[in-house]
Amino acid sequence: MSHRVIDNPENMATDISRVASSRRHSENGLPYVHKVGVPPKTNLLKEITETVKETFFHDDPLRNFKDQSKSKKLLLSIQAVFPILEWGRSYNLSKFKGDLISGLTIATLCIPQDIGYAKLANLDPQFGLYSSFVPPLVYAFMGSSRDIAIGPVAVVSLLLGSMLQQELDPVKQKHEYQRLAFTATFFAGITQFVLGFFRLGFLIDFLSHAAIVGFMGGAAITISLQQLKGLLGIKKFTKKTDIVSVMKSVFAAAHHGWNWQTIVIGLSFLAFLLIAKFIGKKHKKFFWVPAIAPLISVILSTFFVFIFHAEKHDVQIVRHIDQGINPPSLNEIYFSGEYLTKGFKIGVIAGLIALTEAVAIGRTFAAMKDYSLDGNKEMVALGTMNIVGSMTSCYVATGSFSRSAVNYMAGCRTAVSNIVMSCVVLLTLELITPLFKYTPNAILASIIISAVIGLIDIDAMTLLYKIDKFDFVACMGAFLGVVFQSVEIGLLIAVAISFAKILLQVTRPRIVVLGKVPRTRVYRNIQQYPESTKVPGVLIVRVDSAIYFSNSNYMKDRILRWLTDEDEILKETNQQKIQYLIVEMSPVTDIDTSGIHSLEDLYKSLQKRNVELVLANPGTMVIDKLHASGLADMIGEDKIFLTVADAVMTFAPKMEP
Repeated sequence: MSHRVIDNPENMATDISRVASSRRHSENGLPYVHKVGVPPKTNLLKEITETVKETFFHDDPLRNFKDQSKSKKLLLSIQAVFPILEWGRSYNLSKFKGDLISGLTIATLCIPQDIGYAKLANLDPQFGLYSSFVPPLVYAFMGSSRDIAIGPVAVVSLLLGSMLQQELDPVKQKHEYQRLAFTATFFAGITQFVLGFFRLGFLIDFLSHAAIVGFMGGAAITISLQQLKGLLGIKKFTKKTDIVSVMKSVFAAAHHGWNWQTIVIGLSFLAFLLIAKFIGKKHKKFFWVPAIAPLISVILSTFFVFIFHAEKHDVQIVRHIDQGINPPSLNEIYFSGEYLTKGFKIGVIAGLIALTEAVAIGRTFAAMKDYSLDGNKEMVALGTMNIVGSMTSCYVATGSFSRSAVNYMAGCRTAVSNIVMSCVVLLTLELITPLFKYTPNAILASIIISAVIGLIDIDAMTLLYKIDKFDFVACMGAFLGVVFQSVEIGLLIAVAISFAKILLQVTRPRIVVLGKVPRTRVYRNIQQYPESTKVPGVLIVRVDSAIYFSNSNYMKDRILRWLTDEDEILKETNQQKIQYLIVEMSPVTDIDTSGIHSLEDLYKSLQKRNVELVLANPGTMVIDKLHASGLADMIGEDKIFLTVADAVMTFAPKMEP
C-alpha cells in the first residue's frame, strides 16, 4: 500500500523531514513507502516571469520601492543612481578625516603610476593624470564601493596599448592614435553601462578565477619585460610583447644600446621600491611606506638628473607634460569611418577586462568590511565614468588593486577619498607638471615593475594545482599565452579554456554507482565509501547534473555501459544478474525534451535486457515533466520513489533466489 505526499512550498520541507525520519513497517507483508508527489500545474506566464526574475533580478532590487509613496519612490530612484545622496546624509567630520588621509595617500601613489601607465598605453603622460581626475569624480557620485580607488591600471593600459598600435603608429600617427584611444574608451564605457543597465553582469563570471590569475600573472611578466626599454635606456625597441621578441631586442642592444647611468638610476630605485613594498607587507602599520615610496623616488631621481644634467649623458627623461585640466575630446571620438569598428572592438575587450578587475576588487573589499555591493550598479557607474572620461581626454579607467589596498589600509570610510585624490591630481595638473620635466623614464619603469609584480600570485597558482588540476591548466594556458604570444592571445586562451571547462562539465556530467553504507539506510558513491555494499540484483546510479540535450545521450550511454560492465562481472562470478536499475535523481535539477527522450530510450533498452527502470527522488521540475510527457506512466507510478532506500525495500524481497 502506498501513500502520496503533496508537494507544495508550505509543507514540502516538513514532509521530507518526516519521511526521512519515519520508520518503515509492513502491511500485508508489503513495505510502506512514501511516493513522490506531483506539483500542482503552474501558469505558463507565471513560470516565465519567475524564471526571468531569478535570472536578472535575483537580488530583488525593487524591494525598497514596495509600499512607498510616489515622492519616496522618486527619491529612492535618484539615490539608486547616485548613492552619494544616501550615505552623504550621515557623513561627518570623523569620516572625512579618514577619507582625507586615505585620499592624500593614494594620490601620492597614483601620480607617478599614472605617468608610467600612460606610457604603457603609448600615450603622453598627461593622459594618465587626466584619467585620475575626471573618472574618480564621476565614480564617487555613482559607485557603491567605499574602498575602490579609480584610475588607469597596468593590465588595461598594456592591453589598450598593444591593440591600438596594431591599428595605428603611436609616433607617426599620434593624433589619430589618441582619437582611437578615446573611441575605444567610449565603447568600453558603453559596454560596461549596457551590461549593468540590462543586468547582464553574470556574463563576466564566465571568465574563471583560474584564467584571471593566469592572465594577470602573464600580463605582469609582459609589462615588466616592456619596462626593460626604460630601465636599460634602450632607444630602439621591439613593438612586439612576447618574451622571445623582447629578449632578442634587449640582447641586440647590449653592446651599444644600454646606458649605464640609466641602469644605475633604475635598479637603485627599483630596489628601494621593492624594499618599501616588503616593509609595508611585513608590517601593516607601515602601509604608507610603499604608498609614498614612488613619489619619493620621482622627486629624488628628478632632483639628481637636474643637478647632474644626466639627460646630457643619454639618460632619457619625460621632458614635457601638458599643463592644465582635461581638454574636451567629444569631437575627437570616431563616430564614423573605418576606425569606428576598430575602436568598438578594442573598447569591448578593454571594457570587459577593466570591468572584471573592478568588480573583483570591489567584492573583495566589500566582503572584508561586511557590506553589500551591487555588481550591476557598479557596472553602470564604471561605464558612465568611462563614457564621460572619453569626452574629457581620458583613456580606460577602472579599479586599481594596489591603490584600493592602500586606500583600505589608510582608513578610507567612503568614496570621498576618490574626490580628495582627484583634487590633488587637479592641483598637480595646474601647478606641478612642469616639475616632472627632468623625471627619468627609468624611474617610471621601476615604479611600474614594482606595482605589477604583485599580480604574479604564486600562492594562488599553487592552490589551483592542489585543488583542481584542470583549473591549473587553464591558469597556465592563459599565463603562457600572454608571455609567449600576446595579451590578446592570452585573453583568448583564458576565455576559451573557461568555456571549455563549462562545456566539459555540462556535456560530461559525473555519473556514479551507489552502494549501501553499513548500518545505515543511506546510499553513497562506492568510490568515496569503499566499505559500502552493492545490493544483489540491483544497480544504483546517480546522475550529478541536470539532463539537457548536451549530455542526455552521454547519460544514457554511460548508464548502459555501467550495466554491461556490471553484468559481465556478475556472470564471471556466477552471481545473480541485474534485474533493477535505480537512478537516483536528487541532483538532477531540470530535464529538457532531449533528456526525456533519452530516458525513454534507456527504458526501452532496459526492457530488451529484462531490466526494470526505477527512479528515485526526482525534483519538482523533473517529475512535472515526466508526467507531462507521459514517461511517468510508461515507467510506472509504482517505480518512482522518494528515496533509494524505499526503492530497494520494495524490490529487494523479489530478488531472493
